[in-house]
Amino acid sequence: MTRKKAIIGGSILGIIVIITGIILIFGTSALGSVFQFITNEIFGMNWLNELITLGFISIFGAEFATTWYGSSAIFFVYDTIKIVFLLCSLIFLISYIQSYFPPERTKKILSKFNGIKGNIFGALLGTVTPFCSCSSIPLFMGFTKAGIRSGVTFSFLISSPLVDLAAFVLLGSIFNFKIALVYVVFGLILAVVGGFIIEKTGIGNEIEDIGLQSNFDEMEIENLTKKQRLIYSKEQMTTTFKKVIPYIVIGVGIGAFIHNVIPEAMIQSLLGEDNIFSVAIATAVGVPMYADIFGTIPVAEALFLKGAGVGTILAFMMSVTALSLPSMIMLRRVIKPKLLAVFITVVVVGILLIGYGFNWFSFLLV
Repeated sequence: MTRKKAIIGGSILGIIVIITGIILIFGTSALGSVFQFITNEIFGMNWLNELITLGFISIFGAEFATTWYGSSAIFFVYDTIKIVFLLCSLIFLISYIQSYFPPERTKKILSKFNGIKGNIFGALLGTVTPFCSCSSIPLFMGFTKAGIRSGVTFSFLISSPLVDLAAFVLLGSIFNFKIALVYVVFGLILAVVGGFIIEKTGIGNEIEDIGLQSNFDEMEIENLTKKQRLIYSKEQMTTTFKKVIPYIVIGVGIGAFIHNVIPEAMIQSLLGEDNIFSVAIATAVGVPMYADIFGTIPVAEALFLKGAGVGTILAFMMSVTALSLPSMIMLRRVIKPKLLAVFITVVVVGILLIGYGFNWFSFLLV
């Protein structure tokens, strides 16, 4: 055993021993308190909200924080800082992981898997690749040209904008990590099942010529040094930040408006769990919009605080990220109308099932 493996093994064993000790000494409630602290103070950054509130009060007075515009300003500053900090940290980490998967290596890995295993791996691969559907489509085109099975490529295309580490952490900071985990699991299931259906029906071969002639990056697999990987991660973080910051600012602005201006009763009547049409409404509203999952996070947070159903909120987020109108226009250049219609139908049905399922069983996750 190498020294590195020994250190990793020892660290994992140490973590297991610590968690076991906490459970034995204090019981499972203590472990729950630890996770609650991590959710609220580390990922949720509640301390930052309190600090910003105190700052505004010290400048503008206590009454300012009780007004709708004061509360909106506090929400805007807090949410923007929180999301940007978490976003940059997570993108840096994910990009470092991505540095081990250049296109050529990815193609070789995907080509080795057959059957449902291929769909599963394609969906899992989507969790460590681009953050929005528009940036996933060029990779999808490259995989198609490389002759990778349609089921695998569509499982990748569905999961890529929906599921990743950043989405998991940010959702956990808003709801809780049980909801975030279930969202990730069902997002992956949707990707696997969607890819499986598209392939088994034979519709996955309805690809336009442009999709078969796209330039696939045949770069050789490079053995990058740690320094090169860190530089790559920093560049990816900077590039992604510049691309998504407008959507984050707009999303936080909308979230602040919803949180402090729109009456709670109105949100609950329209998007509450008791409204049988809430999930369908949220899905329909999300499709024409364009944003990645980071832009939808502040809107989701505001809706959640106003009493909208968890499944309704997640359906909105999934429809925005997976079925936005600009993405579908771009995808139409690659696949034929019949396949596009099937793709949209499969994803919409999956989103509706997930949304209603979360609303019906959300009491188990609170």
